[in-house]
Amino acid sequence: MTITASPCIKDSCLLVRGKVVFTEVPQNVVVSPASSDSSAFIGATSTTQSSRHVFSLGFLEKYKFLCLFRFKIWWMIPRVGKSGSEIPMETQMLLLEAREEFALHDEVSSDAAAENTFYILLLPVLEGQFRTSLQGTPENELQFCIESGDASVQTLQVHEAVFVNSGDNPFELFKDSINFLEGGCSPKFLIIDDGWQQTINEFQKEGEPPIEGIQFATRLVDIKENSKFKCSGSDDKCTDLHEFIDDIKEKYGLKYVYMWHALAGYWGGVLTSSEVMKKYHPKLAYPIQSPGNVGNLRDIVMDILEKYGVGIIDPEKISYFYNDLHCYLARSGVDGVKVDVQNLLETLGSGHGGRVSLTRQYQQALEQSIARNFKDNNLICSMSHNSDSIYSSKKSAVARASEDFTPKELTFQTLHVASVAFNSLLLGEIVVPDWDMFHSKHETAEFHAAARALGGCAVYVSDKPGIHDFKILKKLVLSDGSILRARYAGRPTRDCLFKDPVMDGKSLLKIWNLNKLSGVIGVFNCQGAGRWPLKEIAEHRSPTPSTISGHVRPIDVEFLEEVAGENWHGECAVYAFNSGILSKLSKKGNLEVSLATLQCEIYTVSPIKEFGQNLLFAPIGLLDMYNSGGAVDTMNCIIELSECIIKIKGKGCGRFGAYSNTKPKRCMLDMKEEEFTYNAEDGLLTVGSLSYTACSCSLSIFALCLSGLGVALLVLVGGIVVLFVSFSLLLSS
Repeated sequence: MTITASPCIKDSCLLVRGKVVFTEVPQNVVVSPASSDSSAFIGATSTTQSSRHVFSLGFLEKYKFLCLFRFKIWWMIPRVGKSGSEIPMETQMLLLEAREEFALHDEVSSDAAAENTFYILLLPVLEGQFRTSLQGTPENELQFCIESGDASVQTLQVHEAVFVNSGDNPFELFKDSINFLEGGCSPKFLIIDDGWQQTINEFQKEGEPPIEGIQFATRLVDIKENSKFKCSGSDDKCTDLHEFIDDIKEKYGLKYVYMWHALAGYWGGVLTSSEVMKKYHPKLAYPIQSPGNVGNLRDIVMDILEKYGVGIIDPEKISYFYNDLHCYLARSGVDGVKVDVQNLLETLGSGHGGRVSLTRQYQQALEQSIARNFKDNNLICSMSHNSDSIYSSKKSAVARASEDFTPKELTFQTLHVASVAFNSLLLGEIVVPDWDMFHSKHETAEFHAAARALGGCAVYVSDKPGIHDFKILKKLVLSDGSILRARYAGRPTRDCLFKDPVMDGKSLLKIWNLNKLSGVIGVFNCQGAGRWPLKEIAEHRSPTPSTISGHVRPIDVEFLEEVAGENWHGECAVYAFNSGILSKLSKKGNLEVSLATLQCEIYTVSPIKEFGQNLLFAPIGLLDMYNSGGAVDTMNCIIELSECIIKIKGKGCGRFGAYSNTKPKRCMLDMKEEEFTYNAEDGLLTVGSLSYTACSCSLSIFALCLSGLGVALLVLVGGIVVLFVSFSLLLSS
């Protein structure tokens, strides 16, 4: 029987659902109930005032865990383990796997044990002016650290430093917990990145040897564009930013143009002596990093800024700065901004009420300016993986989910895909995670493209002009520049949560998502191509094999029953994108998959519905798109005397596939009869063979104008490409 009592301390143990989680809990630790029966807050008291306290929660052993921690000041990565000693400094999320207790005489099957698994989530949060993180010790003790970032902001105690909750479904647990804390992607858009602003670097002298990282000490001089955007007015040049934006929107058919800027103005802040900047009362400040940051990986950006300082705008004037900047950009035709280097503020809280207070002031001013100056919530956040920013963001729509895609670092590619998936467990409940750009013509392009297709995120590439792989791009993007975007943030499947898909030498990474009428699972072999920062390879571990095997199950897709609807009895059609193999499986059935390093496969999982007299049918979608099922919007059935007519509405064009246990009498496309093929052995029905060269059109993604991707458009309704297919199947008497 499930125990629903709130977490509590009993006999020096922290109990969750009656199960001991921490032992030897100190007497200064207190637990107070939260709003639900399964949740609570953990706090602690000290005998001395301080701006930074480290409290013990007790000892944590024999639990599988997944944590997200900041391995450097800007970014999080995941780690799995089984003891408190493996939990790093700067942990911002901790998920434990637990099991309900059985009576001693009970005989428990493996299925019953799996069904009796529950999950415990610990989220270190913000309380007042203090921010919390978790960390383990070599003795398996779990600690929580609270800090203000300002020596003058001190406390003796905290009451709500760590939020703890439990549940049977880990994904519902994340959603419910984040909703308690109150904590659409634009197609055809372009981001003008770092390099458009008026800046100055006072420290790199001409003729002197270059100083590594000195570019990060550069400071902002003016809110307007630099000379690269201010030409003399010749026929082939633009005289200012406004003309440039108008020109590229018209030339490339862009709907949105975003501009980059740092949260502090630029990497090194603003130039304090600038006449333009003086009205914002800037002062030179020197960053002070938390021991948690320097205890993991140091970053060259911070090394430079600690030496040369940051020109920080007075928090009382930051709203004026953002409004002036965004107002100018909006008048120039800009639609939104990407705001970078956000975690810098946590190091500048001294004298401003601490890191949490300063971050809140800047974040609130930023979001208010965005709402005032741009039509929509057009804000992308980056380098913002600290809890100060995560829980202070109330309106930010999109945030980067991992460190940058680095095409020259081949050992980083698998880490990137694994990081964005695991980080989306937390970030995906607060913002739309941005899985970053990639190169379509790259050794790992297919690997990255497949991940983006099921990530529920925007898709954009940073190819050099003329260097593209159109075969890959055509599997991702429709002719109008839109994508077949899945409904949620892509996240690891439940059976992957406590495994290391990068370094354990045996586990595949599986990522699940949902479409309107189907699920999708991506399987990736991330082993043997890279290693996590701050994690050593076990000496006893055998070399990673070139090929790893695993299993894919319809049950890997969470909430599949919600899209299946009525008339579903648990069977699914499972279509493998690369192999083209269609299989029929029960909900708990499985397929074996074997992949070499940096290989992947995508499975569309479509619930098989029963219509009429034993007619079984399941739409797959566009067979030549990575996320095939994303093309299907609606399906309905009309049963007449001698026929069952199934109508499907979707978007895009190309080969449309479905599972059917009966060969159709005819298929109609846009109300015209269309040729089709039917394989009686596996039930694969394929309609149409429209090619991407059937007509002439162009496609723009990110900063590119990708021509030569002509697509035959079937029906154009309100600017949306619609594929309308009507199946008429003759039933046997």
